[in-house]
Amino acid sequence: MSSSAPVHEGDPAQSADERELVQRLRAGDRAAFTAVVVRHGGALLRLATSFVKDRALAEEIVQDAWLSALEHLDAFEERASLRTWLFHIVANRARTRLKREGRTVPFSSLGNPEDPDEPAVSPDRFDQGGMWKEPPSRWSEENPERLAQGVETRAAIEKAVADLPEAQRAVITLRDIEGLETAEICNLLDITVSNQRVLLHRARSKVQHALEKFMAGVR
Repeated sequence: MSSSAPVHEGDPAQSADERELVQRLRAGDRAAFTAVVVRHGGALLRLATSFVKDRALAEEIVQDAWLSALEHLDAFEERASLRTWLFHIVANRARTRLKREGRTVPFSSLGNPEDPDEPAVSPDRFDQGGMWKEPPSRWSEENPERLAQGVETRAAIEKAVADLPEAQRAVITLRDIEGLETAEICNLLDITVSNQRVLLHRARSKVQHALEKFMAGVR
């Protein structure tokens, strides 16, 4: 599978600093490689762990991706950001690894994202009349920017994301944590726009519900 990534509308342009880093990488500058690892290593590991929960396996996938990136650096055409290109390599490496181990199916079929019988919010949260038993908290009232600064709250959110089904975990990681656009997420995960929308809604609903339960326990 090619290590180069197609370009989509919304891909961030290469910054002058990043273009310089790429030039230094091509010249074999080790300090440039260290700078790229520091800049993008965390995001690549988060992406890998959205495919696999095993931290050690995710780290192996990222290491393989770095080696592949260096080997195929000449194939990077700089039409998209370096991070986008690296994301594609990690995603491809993760799929290859999981396929080789017989542990993967297409994301488009995980969780039947367009199955109307699978609700986005648990039915247990409604009474017999279809009304909320306990309405969801308004995040604005809780000041999520302030709450997210708390170590325990941040850990609760991270656990909620980690506990999501694979496809939902990948979509919310790419969209809400890494800030990718819908088109790029669909390309990385090989899913439709409608699948992405449903998966993201379900993921956000579950994470919000987990955060509500956590907040109820600390009040």
